[in-house]
Amino acid sequence: MELCHKWGIPHSRFRGHGDGTWTGLDRRKALAYAYYLKQVCPHCGTRAEEWDEAVGGDEDAYRATTHRCIGCQLIADRQKTVPDGDEGHGVKVALIPTSVHAALEIARHQH
Repeated sequence: MELCHKWGIPHSRFRGHGDGTWTGLDRRKALAYAYYLKQVCPHCGTRAEEWDEAVGGDEDAYRATTHRCIGCQLIADRQKTVPDGDEGHGVKVALIPTSVHAALEIARHQH
């Protein structure tokens, strides 16, 4: 349903059935998925029901873990070099593949 939602297509079409028009079942599935998405915490991605034992959830449904993303680390490190004030306004730090960076450097030095 996530792809159907993202692409705006009926579930029956995604499954290769029908002519691409929205059936009653497609609409019910889309509405149910939209309702489901509204229940998801935007920060942690869980739903209250997953924790609530009264409705079949489990207070131990998830465990918190840590993970280091090297890409995010590189962005944070480079962000520290962005100047404060007007000089740094609008400056964004992004990751690009090393090969693309090398090609851009060559092109920059040729002009």
